[in-house]
Formats: sequence, C-alpha cells, structure tokens
Amino acid sequence: MVRVPPSTHAPDPLIDVRRLSSRDRLLLSWLAEHYVLTTEQIATALFPSLRYAQKRLTLLHRIQAVSRFAFARTEDECGSYRYTLGALGARLYPTTFTDPDNPAVRPPRTHLERRARIMRSPRLGHLLGVNQFFIDLYAHARSRPGAELARWWSEQHATGAYGSTGVRPDGHGIWRTQADTVGFFLEYDNNTEGLPRVLGKLAAYERLPEFGPRYPVLLWVPDLRRETSLLRALAGVPTRVPVATGVHGANPAGPVWALPDNPQRRLALHQLPSDHGPDAKTNPSYFPDHGPE
Repeated sequence: MVRVPPSTHAPDPLIDVRRLSSRDRLLLSWLAEHYVLTTEQIATALFPSLRYAQKRLTLLHRIQAVSRFAFARTEDECGSYRYTLGALGARLYPTTFTDPDNPAVRPPRTHLERRARIMRSPRLGHLLGVNQFFIDLYAHARSRPGAELARWWSEQHATGAYGSTGVRPDGHGIWRTQADTVGFFLEYDNNTEGLPRVLGKLAAYERLPEFGPRYPVLLWVPDLRRETSLLRALAGVPTRVPVATGVHGANPAGPVWALPDNPQRRLALHQLPSDHGPDAKTNPSYFPDHGPE
C-alpha cells in the first residue's frame, strides 16, 4: 500500500471566497471605504429583516469576511455589533482608506489593527452618523423603482477627488430618480462647532465650480433650532453653490431640504439645484454611469 505524504501546503486563505454572494461583496466594499457599519444599518440597506441580516453576518464573521466589535450597553449605546473588514475581506478589498483620523499614517499590518484604529477613533460616532445618511438613501431606493444612489464616496475619497480647492466634505453622492440626477456634498453637523466655523467651510466650495461640479452642499443638522440659526446666518448671502439644510432623523430623499432664500418651502433631494459642471462629459470619475463605487 502506497502512503500519500501529507500536504505541505498551508490552507488556502481564499477558500471561502466561493461562499460570498454579490450582496456580501457589496457590503465588503462599503466596509473597505466607509470603515464601519452597525448591524441595523446593514439590515436596513441590504436585507429583508434584522434577523436575516444577523444570520448572514454570523456566517460572514465565521469565515472572517468581516470582523466586529461592540461596546457595553449604556444609555447612549445599544450594544449592537459594529462591523469592519475581516481577514478575508481585507484580502479581497485592500484599500487606501485605513485610518479614519489620519490617512497619512502607515497602513495597518493586519485587519485587527485597522479595527482597533476604528474602535478608538474619537470620530466613530460621526462616521456612523454620516454612513446612516447614505444607508437611508440606499434603503429608500430599494423600494422606489427608478431611484438610485449612484455614487457614495467617503470623506477621504471625496477629498482626494476635489480637495485641490480645500473641499473636504463628510461624504459625496449622486442621487438619481426617473426624472432628475443630483450630485451633493454632505456636511454632517452635530452642533459641536460654532456657526462661523460651519459657515467657513462653504468658502472652499465656492471655488469648485471653476473646474468641477456645482453641487449643493447639504448641512445635515441635529435639530430645528440649529437649522434655524444656520438659515438666518445664510439669508441674503450670495453663494456660487446651493446650500440646503435638513434635520437628522428625516428621510433624506424626501421633502426635507430648505434653501436659505425660501426656507418655508421644503424640497426633496432630487429637486435641489445641481450642475455637473465641465467635467461631467470629459471625466467619468465625476459622473459615473453605474452603481455605488
């Protein structure tokens, strides 16, 4: 009897790729660019129910496609899992977006180091808030034929594309309906900065139409009092780019946006003024013809 010698090859680290669906791959691409999503955010955007999402995420965690962490349940924290890339996910989606606080630092050596950077980031709550905005848009599009979140870029992605003018939005997207296509820059506000600092951010956007798009800047604020203060400060101030305000908790696709020149009239996202600018035809990176990037 001939004995077969034991294999000297290490286990294939990509053997579980065959178990990933197209939905799984989309989720991993989001975690590569946007760092972290909660169980509830993932369920809202991609699954028919929370229970269905939890079962699938358990499998993805088992095969190390995703990693996860949770904080102790407190008055402000629900204790649910936050998901990041796992070892398999990091192999499939190596990314330049490796540190939410300082993109210039050396890349992490492992997915665990990347997860630790996210966990200890003072901007973690801000990241989740920004991601919730886009998750709500994506979820809205699932139930609306003809609606699509055609682009979802992180702060670091958008800064890389538009930062030569000093623009550094919290996120950038392109929203499509059957009738309209609107690009936008998101400034997510938690009432932690004074009004002069918030308004000062708009100066960089004023230079953008010289070579790029004239997209509205969305000031997404925590309450009506903050919104009223911003609208008063913006009233009568001419700007080269549209500025609109809306309040957390509303559906960002719906008629929730106020323009300073007529704050009583609320517009849906697709109704906001938007101009794709000179690069719309010559530079497809500004205006793609496919789904989320």
